Amino acid sequence: MKNIIIFWFRRDLRLSDNAGLYHALKTAQEEGLSVLPLFIFDRAILDNLENKRDRRVEYIHRALHSIADGLQPHQSSLLVRYGFPLAVWEQLLEEYRIHAVFTNHDYEPYASERDAAVERLLEARGIGFHTFKDQVIFEKNEILTGDNRPYTVFTPYSRKWKAHLSDSVVRAYPTEQYFSAFERIASAPFPIPTLAEMGFEALGEAFPDSTIPADIVRHYDRTRDFPAERGTTRLSVHLRFGTVSVRELVRTAQELNETWLNELIWRDFYQQILWHFPRVAHESFKQDYDRIEWRRDTADFQRWCEGKTGYPLVDAGMRELNATGFMHNRVRMVVASFLTKHLLLDWRWGERYFAQQLLDFDLAANNGGWQWAAGTGCDAAPYFRVFNPASQQEKFDPKREYIKRWVPEIDSADYPAPMVDHKFARERALSTYKQALKPSGGEIQEKLF
Repeated sequence: MKNIIIFWFRRDLRLSDNAGLYHALKTAQEEGLSVLPLFIFDRAILDNLENKRDRRVEYIHRALHSIADGLQPHQSSLLVRYGFPLAVWEQLLEEYRIHAVFTNHDYEPYASERDAAVERLLEARGIGFHTFKDQVIFEKNEILTGDNRPYTVFTPYSRKWKAHLSDSVVRAYPTEQYFSAFERIASAPFPIPTLAEMGFEALGEAFPDSTIPADIVRHYDRTRDFPAERGTTRLSVHLRFGTVSVRELVRTAQELNETWLNELIWRDFYQQILWHFPRVAHESFKQDYDRIEWRRDTADFQRWCEGKTGYPLVDAGMRELNATGFMHNRVRMVVASFLTKHLLLDWRWGERYFAQQLLDFDLAANNGGWQWAAGTGCDAAPYFRVFNPASQQEKFDPKREYIKRWVPEIDSADYPAPMVDHKFARERALSTYKQALKPSGGEIQEKLF
């Protein structure tokens, strides 16, 4: 049995321009070794998914088949295992002589704990565990304030981010140069567990194309707010699972549209917030806001989930989410504001529902977006900014094209009346927030905005 290097795919499901894979292949070629690609369907994650028709599992499954197809011309194959990562690695150590393991960084709290456990297991056997930056442009401590603290406000962060940007930072990793270093599989390709074998069903979804739509990027600043138009790239799911390279997207944004570039910077910003402040996964970034007395009305929450609030733009967004796993960015802000400000329900309820439904669910971005809308996060909308769904509709869907697409009964007697009056809801929200923040100077804070 010969020594091999294992490359562990996670949020980087592509063969091209993959930092960790590049270093694994290059090292293998230099040391006369070969690289065996690996993916683990993690039961610690999958077992917690109540919906066994989860679009994300199907998306990952298809992406793995694509990788496997890409390996076949090189007489190689993708090893796919289903189980708890530590147990899988213990099994792999019995099956292979592993020289080293290469992978890319993952910044979420669970991923950090998982990787630390695997690293300890490997180090006990004298096996190196090498990780690389791949899913973001700048990470962890690369963009800090003048006194070496993490930024908690986006604008100054983005300025320094852009100042640090260079051609070398976004240069593609030429993995193709080293494809000959993949482990050759003499027998048939490794089988990939079916969705059914893992307890999931296929929906046969048509997922967004990974091709960068240059025309949409070029006009993004003018079209991104109108949900009836195809004015956004729909690349978020590819970024989430790494089926496109963020470096390629940044190079395109530099050339075509700074507004789109800013959206990619927001993604880095929220990742570094989660890394430096992992408590935000469960708590308000502004801890004073955890004193807010949220209502606990599950019936109201259910109406919001089903898109039956009586506010057409909110309902259209929720129905689009439930039907497709996607929701337009502008509408995400409106529905999040409605849940937290109009219904006065805990942002964590909405965050959790989005986590279950969104095809592009990303903990850092989802958490950051929800805390922004609720006013509880870093760089958040001030608590006294309450989106008016009616005026948002008039501004961004004036012909009601988007609404009619998702709420066909809008003009009939079947459509419900608004479940709460806007003026009443706004005043209730302001009063509740003020009461919670008063002991720590909430009234002073209001004057500063």
